[in-house]
Amino acid sequence: MLFYGKRVLFLGAHPDDIEIGCGALIHHIVPISDVLCVTFSDNQKNSELTRVVDEHFRSMAVLGVPKKKAIFGPFNTRVFPHDRQEILEYLLKLRTDFDPDIIFVHSRQDIHQDHNTMTAEALRAYRGITLLGYDVVRSSHDFFPHFLVEVSEVDVQAKIEALSKYETYREKYYFNPELTRAIMVRHGALAEKPFAEGFDILRIVGSFERCN
Repeated sequence: MLFYGKRVLFLGAHPDDIEIGCGALIHHIVPISDVLCVTFSDNQKNSELTRVVDEHFRSMAVLGVPKKKAIFGPFNTRVFPHDRQEILEYLLKLRTDFDPDIIFVHSRQDIHQDHNTMTAEALRAYRGITLLGYDVVRSSHDFFPHFLVEVSEVDVQAKIEALSKYETYREKYYFNPELTRAIMVRHGALAEKPFAEGFDILRIVGSFERCN
């Protein structure tokens, strides 16, 4: 799969989801791809999470994603199933406005109600487009990566630094730098590379092209 010159859409339910699942990959492809990161809820109804929006923008900046390419949707955390139709319509508008070639969304194995609602609606909204599912550790169940993308040591360090911007979640086990690195080492081992990020395949759409 080629990322060069592609429009790549990353979808997350909450601040931190995209970075946890795809941070190293984003850092790797930002120089060669048109990347858009869309987080559907800003979590601001929770009084303990008032800093996460700013932390998200700072995290994305470490990965090379400018603020204009890291946008928030209008949805409320934990009630995505109730807003299923509105989420579908929002995804369809993104399809029209951005016209993505490749999309990353939550793994189908994710048991969080907001995460699996987004994945189900993405599969409806983006028929005919490649979709890959990423792992958010804390809410995955039976995740196994069947699509592996090699990343570099620099990308790994960038992901760890990006996640460090979330001071709100500093004590959460899934923000532990050693765990973050270990996951990419493990996925790298599956790919017989030093490091990789892993995804499950929701839909692959390919084409045959004549080689010159």
